[in-house]
Amino acid sequence: MVVPELRPWRAARPHVKRVAGAVRPRLARAAEAVRPRLARAATAAKPRVARFARAVSPQVARITRPKTWQYTAGAATAGLALAAAVVTSAGPWDSTGQRTAERDWAAAQKRTGGADHGRNTDTSDSSGTSAEGPRPAPSAASVLTGLGGGVGAVNTAPDGKAVAGLVGPLLDDPALGRSSAAIVDVASGKRLYGDGADEALTPASTTKIATAAAALAALGPDRRITTRTALEPDTKELVLVGGGDPTLTARKDAEGWASLRELADRTAEALAQRGMRQVTLSYDKTLYAGPELHPIGDNGNLAPVSALMVDEARPDDSTSGPVERVDDPARDAAVKFAALLADHGIKTSAPGPSKATGRAQSLAQVSSPPLSALVERMLTNSDNDIAEHLARQTAVASGARADFTGAGKAIGAQLKKLGLPVAGADFKDGSGLNRADKLTADLLTALLAKAADPTHPELRPVLTGLPVAGFTGTLAGRYTDGAAGIVRAKTGTLSSVNSLAGTVVDQDGRLLAFAFLSTGTDTEAARSALDRTATALAACGCG
Repeated sequence: MVVPELRPWRAARPHVKRVAGAVRPRLARAAEAVRPRLARAATAAKPRVARFARAVSPQVARITRPKTWQYTAGAATAGLALAAAVVTSAGPWDSTGQRTAERDWAAAQKRTGGADHGRNTDTSDSSGTSAEGPRPAPSAASVLTGLGGGVGAVNTAPDGKAVAGLVGPLLDDPALGRSSAAIVDVASGKRLYGDGADEALTPASTTKIATAAAALAALGPDRRITTRTALEPDTKELVLVGGGDPTLTARKDAEGWASLRELADRTAEALAQRGMRQVTLSYDKTLYAGPELHPIGDNGNLAPVSALMVDEARPDDSTSGPVERVDDPARDAAVKFAALLADHGIKTSAPGPSKATGRAQSLAQVSSPPLSALVERMLTNSDNDIAEHLARQTAVASGARADFTGAGKAIGAQLKKLGLPVAGADFKDGSGLNRADKLTADLLTALLAKAADPTHPELRPVLTGLPVAGFTGTLAGRYTDGAAGIVRAKTGTLSSVNSLAGTVVDQDGRLLAFAFLSTGTDTEAARSALDRTATALAACGCG
């Protein structure tokens, strides 16, 4: 049985608030000195048999290319040491304001920990979290030290023997069963600890780290996924063309995601300008190839992977978590689109599958947020649907067949291009739901270190999307004491499989990347063992 990891997207967004308190004045001065400046970019009705015939040929990806790429991930202050630059790019500040809130808190007076950052018992629906929310997180000092600000300099690299002496006994916990682990000092690239680090094990959802890096490398963080409508010439056939955007929504409040309602509005306006009030409606999902159903079969954790879908093919108002999905996401999207057109007085036929020709005239389109935002949502919530679509998009961009097999090969190829240790890795999907997936702890830590490398700013969303211990996503109900706010990590859970991979700033201000993979049979005990190990690593003064 697959243990779901998803948590509501809305709950994953921190609502930042300041908490009054006090710390040393020099912490406040240091906080102001290192304020980061990170920039983000920015018809006649045709015979049904003909529509089916056209639907079988593959479609070239229709994804809008970014006009510019302005993505900053280096040190905020010139002259900082490499360790400080890496910490700045990788962990202390993120696009959601989580780390900014910690910085603001550090500038306040007389408290010894971080803040809840807006989570409360009235609005939070993160299961497993105590009613009071997480305790204050003692994170500010570590963050400011890592930035080189006023609390001491980062001079000494962690000692591998000291790290091994700390985490080795914790990873010997019988609850972990067969396991592998790696810990790397990101600034130097030195492996501080390794136990079976080159042994490929089932990674579960930590696979999404690899999927994210491959997609960002292949497409770039500014890429947007487009859904459009096209009118075939000399006919009244309107084709709804799927571009593979899993975040396309039909809800009234699109919340910044691509809106099917907006697409219907624009399409209806374009049709009205042509004096058309009745069309034959078709839908095109030919961007992807092969079977839509994941090898695990019909499963509430993942919809059929179709290039056209709305709201992840959920039949209810849910935004995450396991739920039975509609059997044919593309047809479901077209039916909903027809209803929206009807609201504008546009009559349509019952929708059927087709393929837009090269002669079809584009009428309207809507685009997803940048790929960086999709990656962050996927990692924070462990969103399987987004993961599988990003894997297919990677295949399309790489010229590979856009099915499960082709997507897995494309992910591996992109990671190899990045110079990462892919020996032993095998990708059967993009989400980690397939137990045949294999990754090594070495590869996961190398991925995280590569994402922190200032020369690869395009990979930074791999780090900013990681759940924050005690606050966001799949870690919201964990680390409510000790390392809350300090550990940032992707979780992985299948029956008898538990994994954790992410980053932490230790007590000496060093940014460490870690990966723990295990095949213990007791999920709760194994999860606790991994959390204890990451917490100990955060408390390590191993220089």
